[in-house]
Amino acid sequence: MKKTILLLTITTHLLASLSDTVHSSVSTFYESKDFSNSLQKKDGQIYGIGIDLHRKGSTYKITYESGNNNTKKPSLQTDLKTEKLFLRYGYRLNDNFEVHINYVNILNDNIAITDGGVAYGFGITSNINKKLSTDITQFYTNYDDFDVYQSDLRVDYKMKFNDFKIKLSSITKYIKIDEKSVNGFIKNADENYLTTALRLHTHYNSYHLGISGYLGKRAFAIMNDGTKIQHHAMEFDRTYAIGIGKVIDSYVFRFQYIYQRATELPKLNQNVDVKVFRLVGNYKF
Repeated sequence: MKKTILLLTITTHLLASLSDTVHSSVSTFYESKDFSNSLQKKDGQIYGIGIDLHRKGSTYKITYESGNNNTKKPSLQTDLKTEKLFLRYGYRLNDNFEVHINYVNILNDNIAITDGGVAYGFGITSNINKKLSTDITQFYTNYDDFDVYQSDLRVDYKMKFNDFKIKLSSITKYIKIDEKSVNGFIKNADENYLTTALRLHTHYNSYHLGISGYLGKRAFAIMNDGTKIQHHAMEFDRTYAIGIGKVIDSYVFRFQYIYQRATELPKLNQNVDVKVFRLVGNYKF
């Protein structure tokens, strides 16, 4: 973990020294998770740090997270520890088009067979006009025993009412799982998944509010524009989230609550509730 944080710090200084940055930021976040009706997990915490740098037509995003989860024994022999690295590079071709690539690496997972998994993504954003934009991204995730192909379509619509700025988004994810070698980890997973979401984000002066909901089943999905990956054998059938934020000078503070319902696939244990409380702090420069 210390080596990764050092790498992030060095990368920040190197990129920032190339040119003056615009709308860039560093961030840190904390997540508290609570599992109900799970046969394997009790609760956990996730800590993360990230940078978001803009230089001319390029955008660099790097996020590192470390997680610790208390597990139920003897169902599992040890507590769960994870480390993940997320990279994203975007380049603005012109006022209407931007391309981006993603890289995800599960650096460590001491329990699941998805340890060491790597994901790649490529997408293109089209700004149709000042209000309407679309993004299409294709992800490929490689694990030792199976592969995951994911296609994302996002449509964003912006509007303004007096001092209120509003952004409406629809997200559609198609996921295909390709088993390379027979294993019990994904034996009860579907071969194909299709899930959709609606998001509302609004801000008034220095205050922000966000609401979102996912309907439809998904498993082994890449989420949040490539900054989250669900690599355990859990099939989610609904997700609801709400978040509030406040801007204070160059700082942004956000609080989010996320509720998810899932099925643990290896034993088909249904109605597992996952509640997440998330705190995020950003410093813009």
